[in-house]
This record gives sequence, structure tokens and C-alpha cells, in this order.
Amino acid sequence: MAKKLKIKVSPSLLSANFGKLTSDIRKAERAGADMLHIDVMDGHFVPNITLGPFIVKAMRAATKLPLITHLMIENPEKYVKEFARAGSDMIIFHVEAIKNPKGVIRLIRRYGKKAGVSIKPKTKTSSIKSLLGLVDEVLVMTVEPGFGGQKFMPGPVSKIREIRKNYAGDIGVDGGINHENAKLVINMGANVLIAGSYLFGSKNMKRLISGLKSLER
Repeated sequence: MAKKLKIKVSPSLLSANFGKLTSDIRKAERAGADMLHIDVMDGHFVPNITLGPFIVKAMRAATKLPLITHLMIENPEKYVKEFARAGSDMIIFHVEAIKNPKGVIRLIRRYGKKAGVSIKPKTKTSSIKSLLGLVDEVLVMTVEPGFGGQKFMPGPVSKIREIRKNYAGDIGVDGGINHENAKLVINMGANVLIAGSYLFGSKNMKRLISGLKSLER
């Protein structure tokens, strides 16, 4: 296996207080976040609607941290340009939502952004095997995408190990992540921990982030 990757923590802004978004973003910065995770939902690919490029643009003005935009939407290729220009540093799309994933990756690269691919809990890792050499991150969902605050599903964790056998880049995990299950996913080969309610619901986010980063395989 390639050298061990640095553990990175990415607070999910879906769990932030949108009434004081700038304050919560800066709270995450001070707490030691490596990047910020932004879930974009369209009410079609997933049963919820969240935000658009104009909110990402406002987030970009509030922080210098990398913004990771996770497109949980149908036809993501139609919106790459807008989210790239809004200030996303990486754009992650779902392999289940697109017929030409390599084309989407090329489009994301055309706008000078990093590209990532995500899989839902029931999606087989074989669906992304041909993409592993083309992306900067693989995001494994440990909940059915659509809502924050869901309980971690252990079933998809084995997929992390499968992916890591053939992939040396970042592997992120999103869905009910906390200190207890973070050790499990890290042992499987993940190194990017996306956490929402666990962090934003805490009175001491800095302590929790430090604790997550201290975990080692």
C-alpha cells in the first residue's frame, strides 16, 4: 500500500446555522478544519433541496479554506460551470447520476478544479473502478444521501478497503461520522472525515476535530 495519507477533517455546512453562516464557518476555521464540505441537493436525485451557487459564492467570500462542493443532483454537468465560478475548489458528483462520468471529470478539470466521485451505500465499487486514476477523491456515503444527522450505516465500510486496494488518493466518508466510527473507517483506508451534526452540535468543535485527527491506522 502507498504511504499513509494525512487525516483531514471536513465539517459539513449542511449542519451549520444558516442564520449565522459566516460565524459558523469561522468557528470551523478556528477549530482546525482542513476544508469545508457543501452538500448541494436538487429534490430529484435526493429527496431534499438545499442551496445553489450564490450561497457557495457567499461562503467563498467568508473563508480561505478549500470548499468541497458535493453535487447530489441529476445532470451535474449542467451546473459545473456555475459552482466552479462560485468558488468551489473541488466538485464531487455521484456516479449514479451521470451516464458519462469521464466527461464530467474533464469538464471539472477544464475550469481548473479538483474532481471527485461519490457512491451511495448500495452502489458497487466496480461502478467507479475505471475512474480511480482520474479523480482526486472518492467519497463513500455511509448514509442514504439527502438529509443531515442520519445514523452511520456500517455496511458500506467494506467498500473503503476495496477502493483503497487500487487507489492512492483521498478517500472521504460522509454520513453519521463521529469519534467512535471514525477509527473504523480510517482502519479501512479512509483519510477524509466529513462530519456535520457531530461537530456543529458540539460546544467544543476544536477538541473534537483534534480528536479525529489524532486517530491513526
